[in-house]
Amino acid sequence: MSMNTVPERLAALRAAMAANGVAVYLIPVGDPHASEYLPCHYTSLTWFSGFHGENSNFVVTRTESALWADGRYFVQAEKEIAGTEIKLQRMGEPGVPTVEEYCANALNEGEALGLCGLTASTALVNDLKKALEKKGASIKTLNLEDELWTEGRPALPDTPAWILPKEYAGFSPAEKLDQLRSKLKELGCTAQFVGKLDNLAWLLNLRAMDIECTPYAMAYCYVTPSRAVLFINTARVTPGAKAELEANGITLAEYDDVLKFLAAETEPQTVLAECATVNYAVYQVLEQNPALTVKNGTDPLLMMKGVKNETELAHTKQAHIRDAVAMVRFQIELESRLAAGETLTELTVDEILHKYRSADDKFLVESFGTIAAYGGNAAMMHYHATPEDHAVLEKKGFLLVDSGATYMDGTTDITRTYPLGPLTEDEKRFYTWTLQSHIDLARAVWLDYCECKMIDTIAREPLWRHLINYRCGTGHSVSFVGNVHEGPHALNSRNTTRMRPGMVVTDEPGVYETDLVGIRIENELVCVHKADNQYGTFLGFEPLMFVPIATSPILPGVLDKDEIAWLNDYHRQVFAKLAPHLNDEERSWLAEKCAAIGC
Repeated sequence: MSMNTVPERLAALRAAMAANGVAVYLIPVGDPHASEYLPCHYTSLTWFSGFHGENSNFVVTRTESALWADGRYFVQAEKEIAGTEIKLQRMGEPGVPTVEEYCANALNEGEALGLCGLTASTALVNDLKKALEKKGASIKTLNLEDELWTEGRPALPDTPAWILPKEYAGFSPAEKLDQLRSKLKELGCTAQFVGKLDNLAWLLNLRAMDIECTPYAMAYCYVTPSRAVLFINTARVTPGAKAELEANGITLAEYDDVLKFLAAETEPQTVLAECATVNYAVYQVLEQNPALTVKNGTDPLLMMKGVKNETELAHTKQAHIRDAVAMVRFQIELESRLAAGETLTELTVDEILHKYRSADDKFLVESFGTIAAYGGNAAMMHYHATPEDHAVLEKKGFLLVDSGATYMDGTTDITRTYPLGPLTEDEKRFYTWTLQSHIDLARAVWLDYCECKMIDTIAREPLWRHLINYRCGTGHSVSFVGNVHEGPHALNSRNTTRMRPGMVVTDEPGVYETDLVGIRIENELVCVHKADNQYGTFLGFEPLMFVPIATSPILPGVLDKDEIAWLNDYHRQVFAKLAPHLNDEERSWLAEKCAAIGC
């Protein structure tokens, strides 16, 4: 049977469902490690549906199929599933059922829903179980993705695994394991199963390049008071890394042996296994082993890595300065080539950025695929230009560039919106309101009882005044030499984490008007202690990224004097920090971009 098109693949999937006795099949965006960005081997949802995006689920029944996408991907999803039977379910919109509700409604009593236990989180399966029990339906673990997607499927990644030196990480793997064991004791646990790659990477200082733009190794770790077992394809571990891991008390085992190992464990342990990040196949084995008592709870590694240590912060500040220099040189070249009349495209932007960033001797990889979006393309928050579909830059309107890099000493994420020529009044207005939102968050001060969702509203208020909102969070945590997004904190309407000094978060409000314009201004900020007094503990932010913010699109009379003072002070810092790293011509250019503005 041919499976070159989405309809053909859906037909094959339905045939396999019938053969395996399931009426509904669920494919989440996921791999065995609850990763945000996936190894190409695990992009089954894309292969079956045609949709490229995060935080999504795809459900196929006997007669229909549906895709859940969040607000970042509404426009993109509509384009990518156009012409197929698939119906877009706009997550969070009124009247849109949850995945669990949809699946329950699609099943009759006694019928079964199929899914792959390795790529579905335990939390997702538990939620499905609750919904299906009301209908008398059940869940059956299968792996129809592997059964059907055989031709042209990328292999499992096996890039060389290495250890980030302590001089960058701040602590050795043995020291971090001791810290984890102390946390587990506080939680009433004796062991932990670590399935999430960013947590494991931080714990063992383990790095590889298994995921595009994300320097992680596909692996698991099982930690007890006396042991730490790393499950990884051992052939890919460099000799130096193997020796260092073993010197830090870590035993290596084969990646594919994890289920067999856990089933055979006889040492009694109370094992912490976070349902949100441990896959269902692993969780089932843990629960079925009589020697193990499984406890679901928040992974303590989230907070441990979320608060950067002094060494990590010192290095990431250096990385951000070097990244800012690359951004300055990129903008100079972009403006010069446009002024000379060259034909440049969104793809050219990526090429120029890569040239300057990769020249740094500590550069590892871009921290995500560069988003260079001209004009209306920028209204799609996660738009990516391709050789087949991209825009030519014109001397008018805005160019949005969201980009970043991972170096040996830090990970960066920055967005600037550049005016390329004359702007409409609406474009100027939207830009100025976005800048207000950015500034208001950057200079925010709050009492330490405030949760992230409360801080998120500070950024939105200037846009809310004009009855505008953006369908995404205001900011996300950034890893240290790792994933550009990580937990536990994020500035959105759902996150209940309280910010702590040492936490890094992005400040990236925006305006996205479909087919017209997209504007975003993003810096990374670090949470800092402000003061203790009779009212409590006050916290605030300091910028980590120092790159000029365009001032020419600002509408006069909109920013208040405190916002203008913040912007002028920020630009003074930009010049002071970057000027020593630039030549005379570059410094002259930077001085012009950082010139103070009035009311």
